[in-house]
Amino acid sequence: MPRLLLIDDDEHLAAPLAAYLKRFDLTLESALRPSVGLAKLRAGGFDAAILDVMLPEMDGFDVCREIRRDPALAGLPILMLTARGDVMDRVIGLELGADDYLPKPFEPRELAARLQTILRRRQPAVPAVAPPENGRRLLFNGIEIDLDRRQVLRGGAEVELTGTEFELLALLAGEPHKVFTRDEILSRLRGHDADVYTRAIDILISRIRRKLEPLDCIKTLRNAGYTFAGARQP
Repeated sequence: MPRLLLIDDDEHLAAPLAAYLKRFDLTLESALRPSVGLAKLRAGGFDAAILDVMLPEMDGFDVCREIRRDPALAGLPILMLTARGDVMDRVIGLELGADDYLPKPFEPRELAARLQTILRRRQPAVPAVAPPENGRRLLFNGIEIDLDRRQVLRGGAEVELTGTEFELLALLAGEPHKVFTRDEILSRLRGHDADVYTRAIDILISRIRRKLEPLDCIKTLRNAGYTFAGARQP
């Protein structure tokens, strides 16, 4: 059963939520304070983190930053909760490396669905693209994408991507030079809230580009979408 950590200072939230998520074979543990939550995550064994934005000690954005700075937690899926329902809160969370977000109050069934989605993105058994002709690797000048290991190498060095970032890169690289519209990307990534996620796609692309520097293989076509322009190797 996937093991999840909820970092939220609402003492009355964790117990009923854990009981509900158990129906979906998800094990939920909790921490009321960010310092405790980060210590638990660093101890290992968790498959995803759920962060409230409004927290004591530091806010959820700072917790997200701390997680993404830790090499051992770099690929950990993060879902953020925001009580204000502010679109900018969601955009900031995505820019910092969160995989998804959910405004409070929320339906537990929607939380379960979103968690299942980000956990699926971490599973090597469900690739974002069909297997290429040369096996389970996509090879380009300067970059290698291993679909089985969900690993990206740039010049032989591993690039740490979140599950969502990996799936988006694999989608684009699986069909080089094909132009993907934002709507098509949203559909293929099984996203939610398309009005907000249209902005999220731009954020994800920006994050991937930064991590792949100095490679410049993802191109923007104005008013059209994105394409992977890497030179394919046999």
